[in-house]
Amino acid sequence: MSDPTVIKILIMALGGQGGGVLTEWLFQACLLEDYPVRSTSIPGVAQRTGSTNYYLEIPTQTARDLGESRPEFCLYPTAGDVDLLIAPEFLELGRAIEQGFVSPDQTTAIASTHRIYSIYEKMPVGDGLYPQADLLAAARAFSLRLIAFDTLELAQRNGLKEINAIILGAVAASGVLPLREESYVKAIERHGIAVETNLRAFRLGLAQVRGMPSAKPTSPAEETWEQAKQRQAEELGGRGAGEYLQLTAEIERRYPERLWRTLGEALYRLLGYQDAAYARQYLERLDRIWQLEERVGGVTSHRLTEIVARSLAVWMTYEDAIRVAQYKIRLERFARIAREAGAGPGEVITITEYLKPDVEEILGVLPRALVGGLAEWASRRWPGEDKPTFTQILKTTSFPGFLRLWLVTRLRPLRPFSVRFAQEHAFIAEYLDAVERYAALDLELGCAVARLAQVVKGYGNVRRRTLRHFTRVLREIVVPLADAELHRGDGFPLTREAVERTRTLLLTQPDNIEPALAAIPAILEKLNSTSRTTPALASR
Repeated sequence: MSDPTVIKILIMALGGQGGGVLTEWLFQACLLEDYPVRSTSIPGVAQRTGSTNYYLEIPTQTARDLGESRPEFCLYPTAGDVDLLIAPEFLELGRAIEQGFVSPDQTTAIASTHRIYSIYEKMPVGDGLYPQADLLAAARAFSLRLIAFDTLELAQRNGLKEINAIILGAVAASGVLPLREESYVKAIERHGIAVETNLRAFRLGLAQVRGMPSAKPTSPAEETWEQAKQRQAEELGGRGAGEYLQLTAEIERRYPERLWRTLGEALYRLLGYQDAAYARQYLERLDRIWQLEERVGGVTSHRLTEIVARSLAVWMTYEDAIRVAQYKIRLERFARIAREAGAGPGEVITITEYLKPDVEEILGVLPRALVGGLAEWASRRWPGEDKPTFTQILKTTSFPGFLRLWLVTRLRPLRPFSVRFAQEHAFIAEYLDAVERYAALDLELGCAVARLAQVVKGYGNVRRRTLRHFTRVLREIVVPLADAELHRGDGFPLTREAVERTRTLLLTQPDNIEPALAAIPAILEKLNSTSRTTPALASR
């Protein structure tokens, strides 16, 4: 049963979020005002496989007022009996609701709305993210009072990283605890770590919840097409900027406005990945789809072109060793890591890379004319996923380490002649041919086939597996079913359904293609039997 004389606080935090420090601040603030307090922690597995729970109980009266009648403290939170639930990441609030700690009659919930995605959200090839809207609806329904805002965005906007101090400010502003603002400040000062920045963050959280205009989050105005175009041109810089603006001028003349943003983003990716010739190759391929859709669906139909535009841009910028090296030595990456590590001006950080390319990935970036035979031999010698790997440990922040990766990026002009390029573009050609073939027969079927490119993901073994699944769906599901339905005259409903179901299955369970393939013989038998009986029925 709830004890109204004791305030119960549960903090559900992830590793590295400062839950322990937040607990210590609250503990010290209570002691400063002579409130007896009990604090315990229940450790979980680090990061996203389990949070660490911190639990505090605080009487509503000071030690002096209580005298000898001290309350009996509990070491663990009880479901349905928590007064203040603190979640420094939004999914942790969802966990608390699921476990029954949040009560609509009792619990004030303070949570940051930013997300750190769980392992189970990252595992699916498709979109495995838990819907933010569902979390927010549950939080509103199950809490007495909800205080939720993006502490990470607020911190970064103000050049800080102390989200736990921002949350402490939110706690102070909520009024749930009978503590003065000065006690929180003194608790931070007493702790003695990063006092100045923690106090800044505390006051930001305090102002955010109290609704001071200076701290209200501003919703940035939606970026216009012209603004997006100029921003991406500036990011490409130099010659790339001019080529990008020239190409975007072409798409503005050739395509409807609805497609400009998608195509602009695609061109930006392709120019950063390779060069203007490669971006023009993309537009030439897409133009075939656009002309086909105009013939089949009319001049107002854009859906097929938009699906292919997105999928083709992602496919043509596949990740290889050259691309990985580009990402590793970007100045923006060094700046982000330094910022996340809290490095101050003049402080030196060391970044160590752990790379493990396999033989196929290494040969893949080399010219086909040079190592094509060797690559084919290696593929036959190690047909499965257990290929020889070459572990490399290097420091990107050292001159030798940076130089090694920089030299890999210099292979970019050779990419169109590489083993991997030939392999990927053979699959791309098969994909586009299938889209054109089936869209000419049925636009909806063409869209379904176009969406199949979503199953092709990843790097290394993951990439090879998803490519195999993609080709098997095309050859063992789409081709036989479409051929069987071709002469029925009622469209391709079974083929469309089978393709969509298989795509959904592979996006959620990437290695579970066999059930989909196993169902095809029965569907074909049904189609064949129906086609055999139809003439007999007609003759009657």
